[in-house]
Amino acid sequence: MQPTLEQIQEARQVIAGSAIRTPLVRLNVLDAPAEIYLKLENLQPIGSFKIRGAANAIGHTPPEQLARGVYTASAGNMAQGVAWRARELGIPCTVVVPEHAPEAKLAAIKRLGSEIIKVPFDAWWQVILTHRYEGLDGLFVHPVSNTHVMAGNGTIGIEILEDLPDVDAVIIPYGGGGLSSGIAAAIRALKRDTKVYACEVETAAPLAASLAAGSPQEVNYTPSFVDGIGGKSVLPEMWPLVSRLLDGSLVVSLDEVAAALKLLAERNRVIAEGAGACPVACALAGKAGSGKIVCVVSGGNIDLGKLCAILNG
Repeated sequence: MQPTLEQIQEARQVIAGSAIRTPLVRLNVLDAPAEIYLKLENLQPIGSFKIRGAANAIGHTPPEQLARGVYTASAGNMAQGVAWRARELGIPCTVVVPEHAPEAKLAAIKRLGSEIIKVPFDAWWQVILTHRYEGLDGLFVHPVSNTHVMAGNGTIGIEILEDLPDVDAVIIPYGGGGLSSGIAAAIRALKRDTKVYACEVETAAPLAASLAAGSPQEVNYTPSFVDGIGGKSVLPEMWPLVSRLLDGSLVVSLDEVAAALKLLAERNRVIAEGAGACPVACALAGKAGSGKIVCVVSGGNIDLGKLCAILNG
């Protein structure tokens, strides 16, 4: 299941027409505990890194299988990635979303011409666990545990090392593990001494609890403005990967994420969603140590009302 370096390098060619190479810029904070850099995946066409994995997975699917359409389960960003590529190919797309999915992401899915099925969180989580939704046909693109999705995500790791070869640590938002596993697979193959950390918010941090216990754990999940990461548990099929590839999971509070989100807007004029600001909160808190640290700003799809509330304190 872990993507090889060859698969990740191949993914760069497959996704070239859909995803862009995003910039790596310095965080404009002089008194930070480290030299912090931002990998700006919020600048992708859909405002999220998810276009990389979606484009790669669909790009490896035979046309005759795609003719029946595609579907996914997503709180919003993977849905946009799959919908974007489906629109480019002229095939139908359906998205199963949890009831708490933010309106900004739902509006974007509708603009891309996809059908939305809204279900309670527990029912949505079952789709993630079982890889299917009763009544839907076509290709199911799993947002996390799909080797081609992870390989597409892994292209971020290659880009980081090309732009900052002496990076000491990379911090990656943890939702299901597809992003962190893909990036870690690339970095482990090319520069093993770089630390690779997941990051979570304390209201939904199953990976930190699982790593502490040495086995997958279920935790209480509280919905918040940090909607792009977090869940009730670590996916069973991802546990062998994340427990081996990652150096740990860094956990911060909602207040710390909100402060980081505001700082990104004020200092770098970057609009990030909660998940995208989470790595910055970890780096600013010194949780990844000193040296050169890259924070993967995974997306910028935040409801404007929530953004305004945070910016206004």
